[in-house]
Amino acid sequence: MEKLFHVYDRAVLALSRLAAVVAGLCILAVAFIVCYEIVMRGLFGAPTEWVLEISTYLIIAAGFLGFGVTLRRRGHIQVDFVVERFSPRVRCVTELLMTLLAVLLFFIFMTESTDFVLASYEYHKLSPSILRFPLWIPQLPLVLGFGLLFLELVRQGWADVLALAKGDYSEFQANAAERRDD
Repeated sequence: MEKLFHVYDRAVLALSRLAAVVAGLCILAVAFIVCYEIVMRGLFGAPTEWVLEISTYLIIAAGFLGFGVTLRRRGHIQVDFVVERFSPRVRCVTELLMTLLAVLLFFIFMTESTDFVLASYEYHKLSPSILRFPLWIPQLPLVLGFGLLFLELVRQGWADVLALAKGDYSEFQANAAERRDD
């Protein structure tokens, strides 16, 4: 079971890293196109009509694509002032229960956002701007982001189950200590 977990862990890590790189490239692209807009508007008096729309799509994509890697790094906000007083075993069980709830929630988000994107694709929905951009393209990062978050939550829950089964909470304690140090 642990070997399978490590294979899954490495696969999800690779996907999360790839999504983080793409998110970083999205932010870099926004920086370049905003600079382009500044130069065109300021020096040539020729503002663009596409920069705002495309930069908005890229910023949203970067945010959603960063979900999974942020969870892996324990970067999401977590209120744990009550849970930190529990024993390591109770903390692990509590974490597992919250992770299972989050898995269910983000599975629903993932499936609903998939339906949303597929409907946009099927009905050829376009942005109401001069670009007439197909909306399924900027909506796709919702599905990818929720999907990566779902995979990371499954990984986290699986790790907690393994820790509970072994009775070894040292890794969980290290993660909890790491969260407190941040």
